[in-house]
Amino acid sequence: MIKMGGFNLENLSLITILIIILFAWSARIEPCHARQGKYWRQSKTAPAASVSMQSHHHGRSLSKFTDSYYILPDKTMATQKGQSSASTFNVLDYGAKGDGHTDDTKAFEAVWAAACKVEASTIVVPSGSIFLVQPISFSGPNCAENIIFQLDGKIIAPTSAGAWGSGLLQWIEFTKLKGITIRGKGVIDGQGSVWWNDLPTYSPDSEVSSELSAKMPSTKPTALRFYGSTDVTVTGITIQNSPQTHLKFDDCTSVQVSGFTAASPENSPHTDGIHLQNSRDVLIYSSDLACGDDCVSIQTGCSNVYIHNVNCGPGHGISIGGLGKDNTKACVSNVTIRNVAMQNTLTGVRIKTWQGGSGSVQGVTFSNIQVSGVETPIMIDQFYCDGSKCSNESSAVAVSDINYVNIRGTYRRNPLHFACSDNLPCTGLSLDTIELNSVGEDAQPFCWNTYGDLRGTLVPPIHCLQSGKSRKPVVYC
Repeated sequence: MIKMGGFNLENLSLITILIIILFAWSARIEPCHARQGKYWRQSKTAPAASVSMQSHHHGRSLSKFTDSYYILPDKTMATQKGQSSASTFNVLDYGAKGDGHTDDTKAFEAVWAAACKVEASTIVVPSGSIFLVQPISFSGPNCAENIIFQLDGKIIAPTSAGAWGSGLLQWIEFTKLKGITIRGKGVIDGQGSVWWNDLPTYSPDSEVSSELSAKMPSTKPTALRFYGSTDVTVTGITIQNSPQTHLKFDDCTSVQVSGFTAASPENSPHTDGIHLQNSRDVLIYSSDLACGDDCVSIQTGCSNVYIHNVNCGPGHGISIGGLGKDNTKACVSNVTIRNVAMQNTLTGVRIKTWQGGSGSVQGVTFSNIQVSGVETPIMIDQFYCDGSKCSNESSAVAVSDINYVNIRGTYRRNPLHFACSDNLPCTGLSLDTIELNSVGEDAQPFCWNTYGDLRGTLVPPIHCLQSGKSRKPVVYC
């Protein structure tokens, strides 16, 4: 055994070996901030230890492993300019000015191109800015799933005729996506007065440009349209002053709308609040709809639609139809509309079908509807026609299995109007607890070729409904 100055060389060798082993072992451990795991999102600019635990997905909580800072896959973290994370994309970082005058369309196209590649990404349109955006389409189907469009600022439409060419059917469009969410407290402003009047206009109280010199196209665009998409969510945002329909879903599945506001004047033509077509499994709730046409319009190809806790007015009420235009086949089924308040609308709950169509409307329930100053609260019209050349047709879209429960309030013209086809009666109607009082002269319910049952309190009395069922067979799609 060799000793140097009282120090044991054998001990020195053992210590050296241990140090080498510890060094080799520690080198295999990756530092935390370098991992890009599925459930961690690390800021590019923040220090490694500054991973946020805050959820920004409308109160959805962290998992039960909160003590481990485990973040569920669908959580996102909104950031300010210059702080974009790997899954968050701010339009200001892609060249948007947000001054309300500069054309920011290219910035929106660029931010979409980047976010489209990242699953569960978030596009941030920040508050405090106004973005002028030309007609634009955010398209799949090659985009990643579950993209979030966080709208907290304001997006405005161009008001010059040149921006619209010969006319477009929509202004902002999301197509062929799976898992697309638009949420936030922001506003989409269609600046529609230049379209409603069909002439260049200027108001000192609006942001419409006074530099208009050309007439707008006759084809008016929908403000926001979703097409061919699944798992679609719209929550919290406002769409105002739309040139035509505010929010449209076409050929979509699994749609949810909540906390949504549509706001346009009563005299703005064809400005439906929400328009559904060829869409299934739709939930609309806790929304305020004020417009110049139907608050909600349900068109052909819709099924499993549930609407509740909605305020409607001004507008034309909630309508199924018009269906069967130009002798087409239309099918609508399994629709529930409940806990709705309507004020100063043209109609309350309405089913309208064009003469000459085919198909059916079936399995519809209207319940707990409160009306105030509504012209005609309850209506079925199988003779619908909005032109001057209308003639009686032998065929019609069949109407059956329609339930009215607990509809109360005041009307201005007629409490109830059932005008059903001569050749295809409305059948299987049920009316339970209807209390409607006139705010003007009293009027009597009107029924034509309508069969059903009466229950509960009925004010005014409904004597025109034929009891039982029609002898003609019920038509289904």
